[in-house]
Amino acid sequence: MEKRIYFDNAATTALSNDVLEAMLPYMREKFGNPSSIYSYGRESRLAIENARKSVAKILNAHPAEIFFTSGGTESSNTAITASVRDLGCTRIITSAVEHHAVLHTVEYLRNRGEAELVFVKLLPDGHIDIDNLEQLLAGSEAKTLVTLMHGNNEIGNVLDLHAVGNLCKLYGAIFHSDTVQTVGHYPFDLRNTPVHFITGGAHKFHGPKGVGLLYINENVRIHPYIHGGSQERNMRAGTENLYGIVGFAKALELATANYQNDSAAIKSLKLYMADKLKQNIKDVSFNGDVFGKSLYTVLNVSFPKTEKSEMLLFNLDINNICASGGSACTSGADQGSHVIRAINNNPNKIAVRFSFSKYNTKEEVDVVVEKLKELI
Repeated sequence: MEKRIYFDNAATTALSNDVLEAMLPYMREKFGNPSSIYSYGRESRLAIENARKSVAKILNAHPAEIFFTSGGTESSNTAITASVRDLGCTRIITSAVEHHAVLHTVEYLRNRGEAELVFVKLLPDGHIDIDNLEQLLAGSEAKTLVTLMHGNNEIGNVLDLHAVGNLCKLYGAIFHSDTVQTVGHYPFDLRNTPVHFITGGAHKFHGPKGVGLLYINENVRIHPYIHGGSQERNMRAGTENLYGIVGFAKALELATANYQNDSAAIKSLKLYMADKLKQNIKDVSFNGDVFGKSLYTVLNVSFPKTEKSEMLLFNLDINNICASGGSACTSGADQGSHVIRAINNNPNKIAVRFSFSKYNTKEEVDVVVEKLKELI
């Protein structure tokens, strides 16, 4: 069987062997419930608290600000819902290119009449119009939640967290950022970043699926989203995902230790592919701020629509090449990408997202570009 080429790392990444090794003891012998008071339970509790300290240290936060969840979606739902319910926000500012974990949550709150919903303008390259954001913040007395993602999962654009955070501070707004594509990929210094909530998911940086992070700034007081036991310091009921949490911390540790080398190698792969595509395929173009403020992992490409390219993703799949047309969370419902529609709705183009990890190679890029030449 032909080797499969996996270029969909923004959807999920392969679990690293080192992370699996760290998790296995907690799947086999150290399986105690962290809430139990005997030694098995205390051992599990200690593992979770050590993971929390490790994550907090890497993100330069206080351990009491770090909460483990089931993933980025739960984390964003918790932060957004609590901002309206507990922090008194009656108005939400967001953008049309957010992940559905954010968009569907804010639309739900608007539809229930709990908050007014306002969309900030986008610039032609897909970035947030910061001047428009300031106008929106200045133009209303209502307590406002600003929820804008740090790194866009489809086009790769990266937001200036400090610029947005400082505006929110100036106008007394709450700031939540979906940082699922950037935690584990960029250094964070939360002590010195004006943000109330950020989120993370271990499976985006070679950790396990089903475990996430919610950072809640120590000056923020909210009620739990999930009720039951007193786990996660009364913030998230339910027996903790012990081996997931251990895996999250280990994956973040490894990602941080190897950041310089990995990010440089992955970025060069992205640029290499962009170059090869320009050389080999007529009328190819790129979505978002590809060569500017952009994730080093994501390359979103628009191909000319032809008889052959209509079925591009399907044909790539048949040829053992994994790429996507947008967020994996919506790929079952093929309505095209809401992000591409918002920034560049050209009916004569087909958008494909290629996203890379440290396990990809230039040889794989060459194979994919050759195959794309045939398919287009």
